[in-house]
Amino acid sequence: MTALEELADVRKARGRVAWRDLVALRWWEKGWELTLSLPWLLGSWWCYREGWILAGAAASFFFFLTGLRQSHNAQHYALGIPRIWQDLVLAALSGLMLTSMHAVQATHLHHHRHCLGEEDVEAGHANERWWRVLLQGPLHVLRIHRAALEMAGGQKRAWIVAEILLASVIAAAGLAGLLPGFLRWHVAAMLVGECFTGFFAVWTVHHGCDETSVARTQRGWLKNFVSYSMFYHLEHHLFPAVPTCHLPELARRLDEAEGREFLQVF
Repeated sequence: MTALEELADVRKARGRVAWRDLVALRWWEKGWELTLSLPWLLGSWWCYREGWILAGAAASFFFFLTGLRQSHNAQHYALGIPRIWQDLVLAALSGLMLTSMHAVQATHLHHHRHCLGEEDVEAGHANERWWRVLLQGPLHVLRIHRAALEMAGGQKRAWIVAEILLASVIAAAGLAGLLPGFLRWHVAAMLVGECFTGFFAVWTVHHGCDETSVARTQRGWLKNFVSYSMFYHLEHHLFPAVPTCHLPELARRLDEAEGREFLQVF
């Protein structure tokens, strides 16, 4: 059986896996998820102020990664707090990461409904060559925002417009040299990060898949440790209400239901 056949096969285990108890977060898990990116953010700023640019860039990388995890959970309203507060989390991350996270939410939820279909804007490049995806990184960001403005309405569109304005003002101020030096480095790091999001956050977990085998997964402990469990992507698509911190347990239950461990496929 090939790796992608195994991914399709895991769907059969869905009805046999207990998962609803994994949706709720304990109080300390909520605190952990809400502050996950803060040490990396403050650490990157401190390094930039001290002139440690490479160390600051490394911290910015992990801030971006943990920010994506926070945003991803908030997009699914899986942070265990009232929805309005999760919308505010998305707004705050929009200003810090220089993109509209409500725009990403709109296209991401659409991606879940039409995963790898013709209407899937988020992962429409999943079967392109890796180097083309890297080159088209900035265009991916623009496509996400344009599509989100087209598909969102009412309050969601208002969030998106406000966040685009916020991110644009901060980015312009940074590029124009109007911000302190450490914040200019932060702006540069976030702009670079956004250009690579289409590759690292989408292509890596969907390339080679189709509408039957929608996503890849990862069982290597080191990759999951370094990526803050963001590569349990098949599990996320099967049970999108489960917060990221509970995906390792969900993966264990899926393996147990099938009586084996699914292949590490990337």
